[in-house]
Amino acid sequence: MRTQTCHGRVIAALVGCTALVLSVTGTASAQADAHARSSSRDLGRQVLGANDGWASYGTGTTGGSAADAAHVYTVTDWAQFKAALAAGGSAPKIIKVKGVIDAVAEGCDAFAAPGYDFDAYLAAYAPETWGLDTDLSAEPDDSPEGLRRASAAAQDTAIKANVPANTTIVGIGKNAGLKGVSLQIKAVDNVIIRNLSFESPIDCFPQWDPTDGTKGNWNSEYDTAVVYGSTHVWLDHNTFTDGSHPDSAAPTYFGMLYQQHDGELDIVRGADYVTASWNVFTDHDKTILIGNSDSESTAVGDRGHLKVTFHHNRFSNLVERAPRVRFGQVDSYNNHFVADDSFAYSFGIGKESRLVAQHNAFTLPEGVSAAKVLKRWNVSPLTADDNYVNGRLTDLIAVHNAEIPAEVLASGAGWTPTLRTKVDPAKAVPRIVDCGAGAGRLG
Repeated sequence: MRTQTCHGRVIAALVGCTALVLSVTGTASAQADAHARSSSRDLGRQVLGANDGWASYGTGTTGGSAADAAHVYTVTDWAQFKAALAAGGSAPKIIKVKGVIDAVAEGCDAFAAPGYDFDAYLAAYAPETWGLDTDLSAEPDDSPEGLRRASAAAQDTAIKANVPANTTIVGIGKNAGLKGVSLQIKAVDNVIIRNLSFESPIDCFPQWDPTDGTKGNWNSEYDTAVVYGSTHVWLDHNTFTDGSHPDSAAPTYFGMLYQQHDGELDIVRGADYVTASWNVFTDHDKTILIGNSDSESTAVGDRGHLKVTFHHNRFSNLVERAPRVRFGQVDSYNNHFVADDSFAYSFGIGKESRLVAQHNAFTLPEGVSAAKVLKRWNVSPLTADDNYVNGRLTDLIAVHNAEIPAEVLASGAGWTPTLRTKVDPAKAVPRIVDCGAGAGRLG
């Protein structure tokens, strides 16, 4: 009898994930209803079901399901993928990704400007040479920083992919993915992304900022996916990971980690009506950002927006931001959070946020307190009930306030989510989510 690992232990397949789908009919039917699979077995034709999170609000999210035959593409390389995105404007389209597409297959050197030399960069801007009082913004184009900027601009053009309105992008089979890509879902409506493994893009040319903090810091670009001013976006059954370039393997320069990753998913600049369901977010530092600034100029466009639902996602081995929230009405339910010793926090409570976190499960290692699940960045009320930590019902707000009295959190987000499909018992969430979330589960 074949065995597989699920929820941190080896179990027989007939009593494990497979049996779960067959025997827990409520969960299986809820998942099917939520995804509105109807009679279609073609992933590209499937749409988000009614009441499945904020992305189902109003007109709902259908992506490119109405595409005619001329606007259905199967792509196997980066050039084909970008060409398919550009073809046909905003007419409904379906892009089927076959295999793993690597946007940086030729390596970072392919983007380097003539004359760029990293060793020369380090020599020019070492703190003992340059100091920590002056940033590099005024450096001329022929300086090491100027050449770095030119190299970074080349990478920026090469790896960003703009997703048009009315588009569905799906992985075909169990091993489809995008590597080194930054998906830009920007100022469009009605997008579906499903069944893809994403390996986070690495910034080939991070910038050293001597003035960032007391010791300076390396700053990187490129989120795996950015929802920027867009509406009705559904991300489902994807896997987001740092893959072959984990931060743990990164070197240090000038005494600071040479950071080459930004976020896995950012939802910013007035984006609205987003549902992230049955995804895996793993092995990353700054994971998900909702609302990117406290500034009043940004707040004007974010207030009343940034409505996002997270359900049945697995967040594992992350440092922080799962998610960090500003302004938005965010509903997080039936997710499984699995921490390791690098864990800083899960939910970041930011400016004017209204987070509802219910019916979730947290698996924390010995010595890591449940008080760390919540992190207060600003004074904003939240709702957090029926959450389980290591199998025990835990009042996350009370535990936080008792152990971190300098950052008291207030209870009561002031709204009640209604756009939910069947809510699973929180105690059952680890097994349900670990056996169902991530890429390769759909086709």
